[in-house]
Amino acid sequence: MASTDTTTKATGKSDDLAGLEAGLDALDAVQTHRTPIREILVKKVFPPVLAVSLVLIVWQVLVATKVTEETKLPALSAVWDSLSDMWLKGTLLEVIWTSVSRGLLGFLLALAIGTPLGLLVARVKFVRAAIGPILQGLQSLPSVAWVPPAVLWFGLNDAMMFTVILLGAVPSIANGLVSGIDQIPPLYLRAGRTLGATGLRGARHIVMPAALPGYLAGLKQGWAFSWRSLMAAEIIASSPDLGLGLGQLLENGRNNIDLPGVFLAIILILVVGIAIDLLIFSPVERWVLRSRGLLAKS
Repeated sequence: MASTDTTTKATGKSDDLAGLEAGLDALDAVQTHRTPIREILVKKVFPPVLAVSLVLIVWQVLVATKVTEETKLPALSAVWDSLSDMWLKGTLLEVIWTSVSRGLLGFLLALAIGTPLGLLVARVKFVRAAIGPILQGLQSLPSVAWVPPAVLWFGLNDAMMFTVILLGAVPSIANGLVSGIDQIPPLYLRAGRTLGATGLRGARHIVMPAALPGYLAGLKQGWAFSWRSLMAAEIIASSPDLGLGLGQLLENGRNNIDLPGVFLAIILILVVGIAIDLLIFSPVERWVLRSRGLLAKS
């Protein structure tokens, strides 16, 4: 009788182990087939295209039915004419590149400063107590507030632009990294110390990979602050030495009472912001999720 019970228990444990192994195999199994083009178009391309189309239709209907005056909402054809005029003059790409190059360079500088600062604040208690609240306050401070002092410090030049970008983006990047490090399970850190991963080695091999999701969120927010800070600086600070960027294009439209030009500048600023997110941050985010088994390969 005892032998029968022992055999039954052994069989039950064997079945449980087999079920556990099957479940783990199912978790490890990742789809390797490519998503059909039609499915990609339906799920990822069609929704935003439909949303933009609806906005344009409503815009055109409001203008055509004269619900609003053209001095408040220009016709789509007028905005298109402004775009075509800039393209024919050869200034469209130049204006876009002036702002994009400044924004990306300023963001890279903010990345180089915000990352070690975030590590320092997260890992050193005294530094966190001293600087942590300041970083939180700086993140909530509107970037446009830094334009007047930056102009007084550096004058109307690129140094002023980059100062405003850094003061807007560095706190977001640092706070994002601090938040990511705070969410690391203590077991990871103890295991790293046990294996000898301390100091810079621990930061490289344990802390940064484990904090990557929060850090990436901070980077995305940091880019948003960089772009917004740059636009504020370009709108307020005007000088021939700075060149014509998207922010200055928007301000010129206001000064010239050129409403189609104003809307064109707004659309271009929006398009560039979306393009940077889709071309840079979204692929990186998908790679992080896929590397952690949270997104099936396609």
